Amino acid sequence: MWPRVVEVMLGCWLVLSPFIFRHAAEQWGLWLNDMSCGAAVVALALLSWWPPCRRAHLAIIGVGLWLVGFGYLSSTPPAPPASQNEILVGVLLLMFAILPSEASLPPRSWRQYWAGELDTDTPHPRGTRDPS
Repeated sequence: MWPRVVEVMLGCWLVLSPFIFRHAAEQWGLWLNDMSCGAAVVALALLSWWPPCRRAHLAIIGVGLWLVGFGYLSSTPPAPPASQNEILVGVLLLMFAILPSEASLPPRSWRQYWAGELDTDTPHPRGTRDPS
């Protein structure tokens, strides 16, 4: 579940970024964008820990695409640091959102085999059998 932890950290970074990059009070659109996207990322990543919603993190792809588009279209070149931050965080979210929650574990069938949950008398794929 380490990709979900990284997504929570990126969401917290988004919530804090208006204070770090010192958005002016008149730029309420930037404040609203960063705060709402950050809260959505944290909520979706945490919701992915609950088994019935284990694929909720895939909705973060939409948030990542929105951040990249908003950061690119909301400013004129050269982009200010706040827009560069939105683009970078959006790309990072896109990369982490496609990782499965069990990315560091072996495939489920291997874990079942090692745990003795699979019937070893049935033929293995491609007609091979375990030599042991």
